[in-house]
Formats: sequence, structure tokens, C-alpha cells
Amino acid sequence: MTQQPLLRVERLKTYYPTRSGIFSRSSGSVKAVDGVSFTLHEGETVGLVGESGCGKSTIGRTILRLEKAQEGRILFQDEDITDHSQRKLRRVRSNMQIIFQDPYASLNPKLRIYDALAEPLIVHKRVSRSEVQREVERLLHLVGLPRSAGQRLPHEFSGGQRQRIGIARAIAFRPKLIVCDEPVSALDVSIQAQIIGLLQDLQDELKLTYLFISHGMGAVKQISSRIAVMYLGKIVEIAPSEALLRKPKHPYTRLLLNAYPPPDPTLRAEKKLIVHGDVPSPANPPDGCRFHTRCPFAQERCRKEEPQLTEGLHAAACHYPLD
Repeated sequence: MTQQPLLRVERLKTYYPTRSGIFSRSSGSVKAVDGVSFTLHEGETVGLVGESGCGKSTIGRTILRLEKAQEGRILFQDEDITDHSQRKLRRVRSNMQIIFQDPYASLNPKLRIYDALAEPLIVHKRVSRSEVQREVERLLHLVGLPRSAGQRLPHEFSGGQRQRIGIARAIAFRPKLIVCDEPVSALDVSIQAQIIGLLQDLQDELKLTYLFISHGMGAVKQISSRIAVMYLGKIVEIAPSEALLRKPKHPYTRLLLNAYPPPDPTLRAEKKLIVHGDVPSPANPPDGCRFHTRCPFAQERCRKEEPQLTEGLHAAACHYPLD
């Protein structure tokens, strides 16, 4: 792992305006991402995990500049790309790709797989026209699909096969960073393991770096070298995977881990955490610690003062971290 991060996100905020009334007047904003900072080093996988609606997919899309940040900075290879024009982004984006959750929705149903993979290579002049066929066949081979797959349409493939095609498209430009936006959540468990294995093999072979986004710990803990836990637009804990799985510091992290019991029962011996209530609205998050409305350990300080993410390898935003 290099000392200089491949990606550095600093105090990132991405808000969506809300409107109401007959004239659709602005009535506030949904704080999807609210002051998030983290780094991603070349060759590592950071898992970003949290419940649906916590802002994790918005982070991925904002990093790729598919969404615009209201505040903060995104530095890729030490270059600030936060306010890059579309012309400047064209140069950077070949090194930053995404794998979507729904592989079928991200493929043109009327386009053969060969054409879907060949078109961006031709448009962006990554290879000469005489080499396109060889390159497409190489991509299909890398993701475990036969050469004949190129002549078929997306509906002729299973969900797992379509996700392999999505992965082939993501690696076509030989990027440095791939945002994996819940790439296995729509697949059967047995297929999930195959896709995660494929991603790990490609990471080793192509020297890839992943931001792996998921709503549960099941897939994240299999592939991640570090795990960041999100709640209501903020990272509440980030640590090396083994440390976080063995001894979480934030009550919300323990809640997520309780939903995915480890195969080794010695990893967690503490009692189950009982949590009540629903997740508050990101349009109107509570004062203080955003988890205090559901946390069984909350005290008066938690209701008034927002905890900050601590320094160090194992960081947590909690006034009273778990022992």
C-alpha cells in the first residue's frame, strides 16, 4: 500500500433540495452526505456499509461526479476534481469506473454484448479498430464468459452473468479505482460468492482499488481490507476489517454485525443489541448524535453534542464507545 492515497475525500457534503406547495418552493434539503472524510489507498478495498438511505451510494456517485457536492473536496491521485469541467473530467474518468447494482438496467437491452463492450473502446480510442475484437474477447475471458457471449443480448443471460458483463465494462479502460455500488445485493447467495471471488481475482491481476458499497456486512466483510460504517449521512466508525469485526466501538456497528453472525462464534461474545424506533429522516436529522434516538446507551450529552470521528486506525464517532 502506498503512502499517498489514491483517493482523498474531505468534508464532503451532498444535499438534495426538497420542495413543497403549489409553486414547488424550496422547503429544505435532504442531507444525503453530510461532512464525510476518508482515504482510499492504491490496491485496497474499503467497504462502505449502512442501511438503505444512509447516503453511501450518493458518496460513490459524488466521487465519480455523477452528483455535485455542495461542500468539501474530492482528490484523485492528488488532483482536486471537485469542480472539474466535463472536458477535464473526460480525462480523469477513464481511471474511475462504476459497477451498478442492477446489471440489466445498466445495459442497453437492444445492444449485443460485443457492441456494448466495443463501443466505449472505439469512442475513447483505447485500442485501434483492428484490435477491438481481440480486446472484447479478452475482457469476456477475464470475467469468465465465453467468446460466444458477445453475440447475445442482455436478456439471454442470468443475473450473475449480466453482472460479469458489467464488471467487464468497468475494467475495459483499465481503471485505477472502481466504485462497486451494491454489486451483489440483487444476486443469490451462491452467486454473490462467485462475483466477490471474481472481483478479488481481478484486483490482484489488474492492481485495482475498490470502494465496495453494501447495505449489510455479509459481503463487505469478505472483500474489504477496511470498513467504514455510515448512518444518516455520516461515517460513524472506520477501521481495519479484523479490528472492526472483532471489537466494534460504535453501537450502530454492533447492530449491523448482529444481523450477520460470524461462522466463528468466538468473534463476538457480547449480548445482542436491542434497538427500537425507525431511522430518522435525513431531511430533519436529530440534534447531537444522530443515532441517539435508537441507541440504548444514549445519555444527555448524546442528545445535545454531536460526536466527532476520532483519530487513529480505529476511529469512531461516539461519546461513550463500546468496550
